[in-house]
Amino acid sequence: MELAALAAAGDRSAFGELVRRHGSAVRGLLRRMGAPAAEADDVAQDAFLIAFERVGEFRGQGTFVAWVRKIAARAYLRRLQRERKIAALTAADEAEDVAATPDAAGRMDLDDALRGLGAAERICVSMCYGAGLSHAEAADALNLPLGTVKSHVKRGLEKLRARLAPADGATLEGRRGNG
Repeated sequence: MELAALAAAGDRSAFGELVRRHGSAVRGLLRRMGAPAAEADDVAQDAFLIAFERVGEFRGQGTFVAWVRKIAARAYLRRLQRERKIAALTAADEAEDVAATPDAAGRMDLDDALRGLGAAERICVSMCYGAGLSHAEAADALNLPLGTVKSHVKRGLEKLRARLAPADGATLEGRRGNG
């Protein structure tokens, strides 16, 4: 918060420190949304440039990293829209049957599980849970009906729960001794 205030006051080194601290989180979100590594780097850089220009608008409601993630998610979606990929991604979801396989130890991390989702589900889940957008904000950014976004998120979360469930069938509550 203090660095963001310094950056808003014109301290370039403070903004540089914000980029250093949060760059990987922004790139990680973009990768989870489906951006290849090089594209994630480009979009993250664009997002930080936008954030630098608008840092005075950051009011400290939430964290700086959440604010810049929203900027990055929207920038990536604008890029997808420009390339006319959104419609193709949604259509591809209906045609693809992606099966995620756990690694040799029988574990799967979140990134692997997200790659197992259809493209529209991955983008919607990443926007709503990774970037912190509401369903309505994601629907607006994607130019999709709210119900469609909600459906993609619901299906995506169900698939993630199934893929990330422990192999022994134990629940997280049961492992903690709460249940």
